[in-house]
Amino acid sequence: MINPDTSIDAHPTTPRWHALWTHGHCELLVFDQLVAKGFDAFLPRIRTWSRRGKRRHLVTEPMFPGYLFLRHAIDRHAHVEILKTRGLARVLGERWDRLAIVADGDIEAIQRVLGTGLPVFPHAYLREGQRVRITDGPLADLTGILIQRKPTRGHLVISVDLLRRSVAVEVDCTQVEPIGSNPIPSSQILAFA
Repeated sequence: MINPDTSIDAHPTTPRWHALWTHGHCELLVFDQLVAKGFDAFLPRIRTWSRRGKRRHLVTEPMFPGYLFLRHAIDRHAHVEILKTRGLARVLGERWDRLAIVADGDIEAIQRVLGTGLPVFPHAYLREGQRVRITDGPLADLTGILIQRKPTRGHLVISVDLLRRSVAVEVDCTQVEPIGSNPIPSSQILAFA
């Protein structure tokens, strides 16, 4: 079921970002096929440590396992062509003409975070909490939820509401300012910190 906060594409002639759900470990397969067909696909990837045997290796994995994004004005023909992609489970939405939309701001935030080269790691999805804006540095004007771990360093959590997934990037707490007045209860901070 689609999250009630999620927009539904009422104008399929306008290119919008959509989320694609893939079968297990098929994100790159789906991405490569869509790009070969001429679609504007986006598969954000992060580097993480993996243990194979007794050795640790640095590997590249999808930022959101099981999902990738597609920017396209999806009509019936395009929807059928997308569904022919091997490894694709479905395009998120109610039906082909009422697809769920990922906000442009969510995609832009992910692209900016990836562009900084800062360490990024998966984080528990957070819906409520203290929203902050970065005031300086490569992530200036980016907003997210701040979880403070040390007096001067914290993690900025960026969420994609449609997927109910989040990622976190380490930030300098002296470069953030609060926006809104909805702080995270201390019991939740301890649970996530």
